[in-house]
Amino acid sequence: MYTDLRLELLPWEQARAHAAPIRFAVFVEEQRVPAEIELDQMDAKSVHAVAYYRESPIATGRLLPDGHIGRMAVLPAWRGRGIGGRILAKLIEAARARGDREVVLSAQVHAMAFYRAHGFVEEGAEYMDAGIPHVNMRRAL
Repeated sequence: MYTDLRLELLPWEQARAHAAPIRFAVFVEEQRVPAEIELDQMDAKSVHAVAYYRESPIATGRLLPDGHIGRMAVLPAWRGRGIGGRILAKLIEAARARGDREVVLSAQVHAMAFYRAHGFVEEGAEYMDAGIPHVNMRRAL
């Protein structure tokens, strides 16, 4: 697809400078998530996927130690091009490689079809998180 696109799995110390600005642009600026809850103590314990086009970071996501995938964010200019799917696949691959039997996530309701297309199934009722409707989803590995 994009020959100048690369995905890396990184610890937070290496990912922070690239992942944090993407997350702030998407979650804090665009979706109005409070800035003080965007970065948390789980960042240092998670594996982070960062997508780069040439040398510019354009998307990110993280895999927590318990198999939760979260903080999936793609810069607006890059949406609809399969970048989010590649980030998600990289995180699923990392979970499988370390022996996880499943991955779970808290999907924003508007993104449920995206996650369904990647094998996730919703469970439980819709709930609000940071003022945004979410639903839990799960995928066996």
